[in-house]
Amino acid sequence: MRIILFDGICNFCNSSVRFIIKRDARGEFRFASLQSEIGQTLLEKHNIPKTTDSFVLVDGDHSSIESTAALKVCSKLMWPWKIFGLFLVIPKPLRDSIYRVIARNRYKWFGKQESCMIPSKEIRERFIE
Repeated sequence: MRIILFDGICNFCNSSVRFIIKRDARGEFRFASLQSEIGQTLLEKHNIPKTTDSFVLVDGDHSSIESTAALKVCSKLMWPWKIFGLFLVIPKPLRDSIYRVIARNRYKWFGKQESCMIPSKEIRERFIE
């Protein structure tokens, strides 16, 4: 099972989750907020600091963070989004530096919520509690 951990109070992150759900034709991804109990448990299991506020992909026994996680997710989405997986050939330090600029400014640019999003009935089964 592929699980995406995301910042549940970030508007950009919540929009990204909705974007992924619409383009994940096979329903491969499940979701949990970083702030949730399962999110914290998965961070610990994969030796990712619990203070991380990064996008995290857990794929079985493997995990990815930051740009690697985002691009691996893109590679599993419907065309044309899967083409972004090709950017994995760009050196990680360069990719992550761009990712971090967006991550550092996401609240300023997109805002944040007071609490984690509550999924609608249509997508609730894709979320892990």
